[in-house]
Amino acid sequence: MNYISKNNIKVNGPIHLPTKKKIYTILRSPHVHKKSREQFKLYTNNILLVVYNVNNVKYNFLKKIYIPSCVKLEITKIC
Repeated sequence: MNYISKNNIKVNGPIHLPTKKKIYTILRSPHVHKKSREQFKLYTNNILLVVYNVNNVKYNFLKKIYIPSCVKLEITKIC
C-alpha cells in the first residue's frame, strides 16, 4: 500500500460480485443402479478491484505484485 499512497493512485474495492455455481451429476454405477448418483459443485467467486490515476509508466507496479496462478488479472484502459 505504500507504493499506492506515494504515487497518488486511488483504489476502489474490493467489490464482491455474485458467485457462480455449477452442479455436475454423475452416475455412481454405470450398469444396474441408475438411481445412485453423486453430485459435485464448482463455485466461482469474482472480486472487482478498480484502480484510478495510473499512467502508462505506473502499470509496471502490477507486474511486481505476487498473483497466484488461479487468479485471472485483466487490465482495461478507460479514457
